[in-house]
Amino acid sequence: MANYFATVARGLETIAAQELKGLGATNVVPDFTGVHFEGDKKLLYKINLWARTIFRVLVPIAEIKSYNAEQLYRSVQKIDWSQYLHPKMTLAVNCTGKNKQLNHSHFTALQIKNSIVDWQYKEYGRRSNIDVENPDLLITGHIHNNKCTISLDSSGSSLHRRGYRPAMGFAPLKETLAAALITMTEWTPDLAFFDPLCGSGTLPIESALKALNIAPGLYRNKFGFESWLDFDLLLWEEIVTEAKEQQLWTIPTKIWGSDRNSEIIEQAKINSKNCGVEERVLFTTQELCNVTAPADRGVIICNPPYGKRLGTETELVALYQLLGDIFKQRFTGWTAYILTGSSALTKKVGLRTSQRIKLYNGTIPCTLLKYELY
Repeated sequence: MANYFATVARGLETIAAQELKGLGATNVVPDFTGVHFEGDKKLLYKINLWARTIFRVLVPIAEIKSYNAEQLYRSVQKIDWSQYLHPKMTLAVNCTGKNKQLNHSHFTALQIKNSIVDWQYKEYGRRSNIDVENPDLLITGHIHNNKCTISLDSSGSSLHRRGYRPAMGFAPLKETLAAALITMTEWTPDLAFFDPLCGSGTLPIESALKALNIAPGLYRNKFGFESWLDFDLLLWEEIVTEAKEQQLWTIPTKIWGSDRNSEIIEQAKINSKNCGVEERVLFTTQELCNVTAPADRGVIICNPPYGKRLGTETELVALYQLLGDIFKQRFTGWTAYILTGSSALTKKVGLRTSQRIKLYNGTIPCTLLKYELY
């Protein structure tokens, strides 16, 4: 068994911990913007393939002294890098956290990188090249007080980059946050799902992937662990095959998304086709004022602009008033959710919330508002 650390968006630690337990992780402990857990190599591969709400899975290999740059350099040199890296492999180093002496993450990462390649020169007489875009080994250092945790990043690029979404609208919602929101709504595939402000389709697509039990990692080109020295190709192929065999082909109801912008709807259709759910999600170009309920009951969820990335609060008052009117007049029997970062605009909806969940969209504090529509 090995120790792992999954990085997550702030506010989603509990949701991610529940998901990791469901995938078979043990000793699951939520932390700030992350979750500690234990498992074997099969679990490591499986979580990278299946997890919907986490960014990365880190494998800690050492906790070293790092009072200042010199001590950090010497401590990194004490690690036997031959277990993880040979000179033909490319390398990149990222760093988070800081202390009084190491307060610039780029400089700290540079110190770690210099120490590793100098170790290689002593050991082999040659060193790894640096590739910040697609390295064979991505190393993360995290400074906390006078200690630095050195980890290997098994994911490579962030897991929110599923691989199906080359086409994006304005201020797109991260796939991981969309998946977490769907979990929070407790939506099940026997209920209709509708996003009337769907943009490039992230919420409807993520709901379709979940309903059809499609592993979100199936559309990525590569994971970080595939370049590691201990990569088990047969084990990985077994896990991928199992995932494909577990996919469903039908769901009890349709999933809908609409937006006023026809070009963005075309992007949404491309994205849904890229992950094979185009026949399960119906995207239409439609003004919000013309929206009607596509079924007798279901879940409606949307992420309207709230004056941070698109528009201003003053310009958006009418939009929130319209949302409230449409919910009340046309979606009786449904449960509605709005994700917003503006407390002032939430008052314009004009409906009483039955629940308010605090979370973050990137660095923006937001609230997921729940409305029971009778």
